[in-house]
Amino acid sequence: MIISPLHKYVFVELPHTASTSIHSELCALYDGQEILRKHSPYHKFLEIANTDQKNYFAFSSLRNPLDVVVTKYLKLKTNHNGSYTRPERWKRNGGWILDYELKQFKFIQDNDADFPAFLKKYYKVPYDNWSCLAHKQFDFVMRYENVQDDFSKALQLIGIEQKQPLPVVNKTREKKDFRLYYTPDIQEYAKKIFGPFLKKWGYEIPREWGDSSDLGTSELQLNLANIPRKLYWMYWKKY
Repeated sequence: MIISPLHKYVFVELPHTASTSIHSELCALYDGQEILRKHSPYHKFLEIANTDQKNYFAFSSLRNPLDVVVTKYLKLKTNHNGSYTRPERWKRNGGWILDYELKQFKFIQDNDADFPAFLKKYYKVPYDNWSCLAHKQFDFVMRYENVQDDFSKALQLIGIEQKQPLPVVNKTREKKDFRLYYTPDIQEYAKKIFGPFLKKWGYEIPREWGDSSDLGTSELQLNLANIPRKLYWMYWKKY
């Protein structure tokens, strides 16, 4: 998380949404300072913020989950930066790679698993992330798909003159258009898993996948799944 007492903003870093690039840029050029941990959610900031800081311009970013999950799979498949085979990067040793990610890595490597197999094994209920906790309350939410223009708009809303285009860092290698990974045999399944999130945030299911109007059951499943999820993200997850 990044805060600027000078410009009175706080940037909340949601994983896989260009947060690394934005983090670096805010600290280097726009008087940003690190506070809490990198991917701490907004409610953790509010717990320590003073009255003035609670009124800072709050912004974050969001990304199409169809793309996010492909990115996760490819990082596991390619052992991105060697992270999954370097014990010093594992959470249990003080790093950031979680045990469940190591299990996913092992599954993919041991079985030479393709993306459909990964999706069906690890995504069984409608998708959400901790954007559901506070993103609707933020002053501005950038979209990964339009991050250059949205970052410029965020700075403009804060009242900062932009100094340069946003650099690209930590890019996933060997990645094609994410839609190509969703083979016809998993498109219906993917609509049930991702449809409610896409609808909530104004993303579209690819038109070539056919009708996507009936998401009632999936939306109900999302609401039920989010009861324990929100409790976990609010009270039990260690950021």
